[in-house]
Amino acid sequence: MEELIAKIWSFIGLFTLLQNILPPHLHKILMDWLFSVKDYFSPPHYHLEIPEFKDSHGVNANDLYDAVERYLDDVEGITRTRRLSVFRARNSSNLGFCPAFDEVVEDSFRGVRLWWTHSAQTEERNGGGGGDRNAVNERRRFTLKAENQDKDFICAYFDHITNRAAELNTLNKDLTLYTNAGDARWGEGWTGVPFKHPSTFASLALDPLLKSRILRDLDRFKKGREFYRRIGRSWKRGYLLHGPPGTGKSSLIAAIANYMRYDVYDMELTQVSDNTELRALLTQTREKSVIIIEDIDCSLNLGERVSNPPPGDQEEQKRSGITLSGLLNFTDGLWSCCGEERIILFTTNHKEMLDPALLRSGRMDMHILLSFCTFEAFKSLAFNYLQVEDHPLFAAVKEKMNSGAEMTSAEIIEVLINKVEEPSEALNDVICGLDAKIKVKEETLTVPPTSRQDVEEEAQNSKSRKCCRKGCSRKRRGKCRGCRRIESHVFD
Repeated sequence: MEELIAKIWSFIGLFTLLQNILPPHLHKILMDWLFSVKDYFSPPHYHLEIPEFKDSHGVNANDLYDAVERYLDDVEGITRTRRLSVFRARNSSNLGFCPAFDEVVEDSFRGVRLWWTHSAQTEERNGGGGGDRNAVNERRRFTLKAENQDKDFICAYFDHITNRAAELNTLNKDLTLYTNAGDARWGEGWTGVPFKHPSTFASLALDPLLKSRILRDLDRFKKGREFYRRIGRSWKRGYLLHGPPGTGKSSLIAAIANYMRYDVYDMELTQVSDNTELRALLTQTREKSVIIIEDIDCSLNLGERVSNPPPGDQEEQKRSGITLSGLLNFTDGLWSCCGEERIILFTTNHKEMLDPALLRSGRMDMHILLSFCTFEAFKSLAFNYLQVEDHPLFAAVKEKMNSGAEMTSAEIIEVLINKVEEPSEALNDVICGLDAKIKVKEETLTVPPTSRQDVEEEAQNSKSRKCCRKGCSRKRRGKCRGCRRIESHVFD
């Protein structure tokens, strides 16, 4: 037995030496011979080749080849490979790795062992009448070796490779932020810039229970392809983010996009001329995307046009022709089924002003209230900005919040960021800010009757003033025609 072990080790040492000193073509001959010997003493195997097909522009047209290349970057066996090739996938700034030529990578699927080899064959071809008469053409391929299995196993294995490669491409791609800046009816609806927002769920100041609920819903949606097909619904999800200004709606949108690795389409409805252009914009969005319509309550007055706008009032002449039914069809109608894996996000500061038809399930599946900062969310902010997990002043902050003091996350962040190197002073400033909020709240509740009457009279008199936008002389009940906004503007 000892002699046998010694001979085995001697053979391994000789084989390692030959691998290091042999030139590449002899090394390949040696490897082919060893595999033929192994195949002779082992069960029969078959080989499948996945070649690279380049089109007239030199771009690979075999998607399966790209999927295998991406998949092998994630296979555990690649860590035991001596030589690797480095590549950069399209739409990604991250590096990927695949086995170098003639290197063998082992994989397993459903308990079956499989081996991948990456190889290349160079061919000389006549260049015709051009200057490059003897151009070299390189034909690359992946070869899969496995024990004899049925076709169902192979199909399932390649489905697994394709799905995993798609997940890796999504995780590694660079995100893009799009906005509608052109006429979508001519195919120029969106223009994009790199999306580099740093917001994540780890940095968000959200109540832990709410954060956990959102993450569970996103995970269920991401894995829901078969579920949505089975129940006969388009693979999309609608969210309504509502609450006071400064409570983190935009940060939550960025965190969702970063978590899902989806591109972002920020739609400005006031720039959309009519329902036809709205549908064109929808069809030009890609799968795995987040579509945002912010401040839906004051973006535009749906479906209403001014019959006789004042001369020279260009804003009134350009009133949007989008109707409520057009927007509903965009979110939950037939046109919403033109793509898969989309999240539609609406934001508003005044949920009560929205039409009930927008709020029903299927259009807004999940209503997320982002209210004033809670104590648990405050502790998250204190850790992110001050690197403080606990502090004696936390008790005072909690007491003030329980007493009814309300500050938004944006207000607390503004206080903390000015004293990031002095945690105690920063927390004292937060306590002072909460005290001021309580005082303002108490003064509001104790306004003298005469003062209340004065306030009401002032509000009534303001209706006779002109609109806050120059040139607007139209009258409309409850809304400003000039600026088309609902909040904090003087009405006709």
